Amino acid sequence: MALNYVWIFFFLIGLVIALVKLIVFQDYDIFRKIVEGIFDASKSSVMDIALPLTGVMVFFMGLMNIGEKAGAINLLARWLNPFMKRLFPEVPDRHPAMGQMVMNFSANMLGLDNAATPFGLKAMESLQTLNPNKETASNAQIMFLVLHTSGLTLIPLSIIAYRAGAGSTNPTGVFVPLMIATVTATIASIIVTAIYQRLRFDWVMIAWLTALISGVLLFAAFIYQLPSVKDAPNAGLFTKETFSNVLGNLILFLVICAFIIGGLLKKVHVFDAFIEGAQQGWQVIIKIIPYLVGIIVGIRVFRESGGLDAIIQGISWVFMNLGINNEFVPSLPVAIMRPFSGGGGRGLMLDVFKNYGVDSFLGNLASIFQGSADSTFYIIALYFGSVGIKKVRYAIWAGMLADLIGVISAIFIAYLFFK
Repeated sequence: MALNYVWIFFFLIGLVIALVKLIVFQDYDIFRKIVEGIFDASKSSVMDIALPLTGVMVFFMGLMNIGEKAGAINLLARWLNPFMKRLFPEVPDRHPAMGQMVMNFSANMLGLDNAATPFGLKAMESLQTLNPNKETASNAQIMFLVLHTSGLTLIPLSIIAYRAGAGSTNPTGVFVPLMIATVTATIASIIVTAIYQRLRFDWVMIAWLTALISGVLLFAAFIYQLPSVKDAPNAGLFTKETFSNVLGNLILFLVICAFIIGGLLKKVHVFDAFIEGAQQGWQVIIKIIPYLVGIIVGIRVFRESGGLDAIIQGISWVFMNLGINNEFVPSLPVAIMRPFSGGGGRGLMLDVFKNYGVDSFLGNLASIFQGSADSTFYIIALYFGSVGIKKVRYAIWAGMLADLIGVISAIFIAYLFFK
């Protein structure tokens, strides 16, 4: 599948639905809304996404260059090589891309989205050097992207912050359910993509997956037994909120310092290496802006025309007429919107908070939906666009299938924890 067809789909479906609204329902404002949405999306994709990302990209690409010259990236690749080479058999042993992907996954798990993006773009660039067909996504690039879109997060700082801002009496109450849901989505991503790529599930891969799942569950158990700030205001660091907030930022700062100190010990000209890498960061930003503008405008047209609302209402209608427990349906729009737009999903989550209560069953489920996945189409445009890939093959449907499994598991987990 090519991004070209996805982009055309958004516009043509938007046009058809808008014409139906104009002719049948006499909605004379529909095209005004679409055109205003095009201008707004064009502006926001640059001003609100690309430009704010520039400083972060420049800094972390510079830091990554220091880490590569100091050998830190290769060290990470060497440690995790037994597992990573089974997921990415096309990538040579101890290739820098292995360590870069680990840095991306680690930043995501810690809820540090801004740091994760530069690491991920650098990893995609390294994978592109191994790609024999530069305009078509390789198996390794698709596996990396699908894993990234699964949204594996151990410390959901943004969700906790939004819940606290909405007046939750227990903002960390979704911590463990969300962690279980996002791990389920990630495992589903690995299995779906591995089956398509015909990877071998030998005892080494199974042992690594078992160890990773066990580690996540143990971490979840540790967090679960910590008190909240409300229940133990004098507990200091060891409350759910404080520990979660401190841990992710502490680890990131330690990594930054470790790269710089490692560069000094390896006699790397640290600042020169930083400047060299930082210049690459600016070039990446320039390259991805057209892809971001294109895909975000396309999604906005689809949304403003009512296409996304039609999908949401159609799926909700199906569930409401199946004769099963459909109490979860009002929060389902968050799950449907999330792959298309992180901001749109966030807005719908906040709407659920307002209408049903942040600590209600629906409020908790909406939080899990928003925190256990990522914006599939945005990530595809960003990561593949950064290296000029036009044919994404099965990346979209594999990512969406993993998202669907994550949604189903999130519903079951919410019923288990909150009903």
